Amino acid sequence: MNSSAPPRTVTDISISGLRTCLQPLELLLQNPAWLFVGALGVMLLRAPDLPNCWADRAVFVLLTIVVLTRAVLLKKSLQPASWIFWAMCGMGLLVLVDLSSSPYNVQLWSVAAAKFFVPYMLFFLAGLVFNSEKSLRSLEIFAIAALAYLSVTAIAYVGGFHFLVFPKFILDPNLGTHVERARGPFLQAQANGTALNVLGLVVLDTFQRRSRRGGLIAPLLLLLPLAILATKTRAVWMTFAISLLLLVRWTNSNSIRRWGLILLMIAAMGLIAIAFQSLGSEGGFRERLSNEDTVEFRFSAYRAGWSMFLERPLAGWGASQMETELAHRIEGFRGDVFVVHNTYLEILLEYGLLGFVLYGSIWWNLLRIRKRHQSQDRPQSLLTSLHASLWPLILAVYFLSGCFVIMNYQFVNGLVFTLAGILAADRRNALRREIALVG
Repeated sequence: MNSSAPPRTVTDISISGLRTCLQPLELLLQNPAWLFVGALGVMLLRAPDLPNCWADRAVFVLLTIVVLTRAVLLKKSLQPASWIFWAMCGMGLLVLVDLSSSPYNVQLWSVAAAKFFVPYMLFFLAGLVFNSEKSLRSLEIFAIAALAYLSVTAIAYVGGFHFLVFPKFILDPNLGTHVERARGPFLQAQANGTALNVLGLVVLDTFQRRSRRGGLIAPLLLLLPLAILATKTRAVWMTFAISLLLLVRWTNSNSIRRWGLILLMIAAMGLIAIAFQSLGSEGGFRERLSNEDTVEFRFSAYRAGWSMFLERPLAGWGASQMETELAHRIEGFRGDVFVVHNTYLEILLEYGLLGFVLYGSIWWNLLRIRKRHQSQDRPQSLLTSLHASLWPLILAVYFLSGCFVIMNYQFVNGLVFTLAGILAADRRNALRREIALVG
């Protein structure tokens, strides 16, 4: 019997080749959560001062296309999970109108993308992606890996073990600021500390729920206070201490309470050891503990910024004009461009009261987005922890950090808005289920 297969036609070969080419897209459509955390990983490793750094934008566009395509194929609703998204659209439109006066200023557009456009879109996409326990576990795994990377890098950077620091641009003194501190891939110590704090809260909760083997996470948590101290940033130290104190106060878990106290003790002992070691020496940690120049500069910037706000309280100065005008008004300090080192004052200066109201309404409603009462028979997960007590702690870290710096850190903003999008989508789905039961 002749069992030879019929010859393949040109059409068959073309279809086979097309299927092979589309296999990567099929895998992405089947596993959007891993593409999402991969995008966060690229944002984590993005250096803001490197030329031609486009990888994060390319992955973000790919993520948007894949998630929206998947939603259409599965006939999912593309209605935003919360009306807060429309407030975000209003804020984004206000920013676009302002940037239209500087269409070729790449730096302003990049900062706006990190502060507004990318995080707001991640808020929308997260509700479409992280809607199962499996997808939430992928986010938890990413949080553990990111915390391990940032902690080891921070300690290795300050400790002089530079062969452990990756990527190597972190070691370049010509890039970014805070060369003497653990600044991580953000090239800025405050951003590094804020990311460590937020990730630490997520991983500590994961450890308590035993979502992963506790023996692997416990040593990582013990490194966290040392990484926080390595940032040599007083605002980071204070925010870390406050977040742990709130955690100990609010949590109902004795395990988390014990670990919160342990981390506080390690940080306190490390700070005392550093203080004694620095006695009689100049520079390093002692300089950070006693340096008053940065405090004086901040107050000078606040005074100059407030006077600018009083001149244009409604419409603001716009992003480009605000920086140059502030540089002319700060007294006693020299430089080309200055910032006010306060997120909320900067919003007032750039976009006036209208922008401040929009920005404030977004965060006020994000604070209230969680459900206070959870079903007792619901399995413990990152989502239930966010609803219970984790989300207010993360927001506390974010708000406190915003009092001392401009929160234009794309990774930190993206991570926080991702968690917010997950909460918003879950609350919307719960309301739909309640309406269906009543109906």
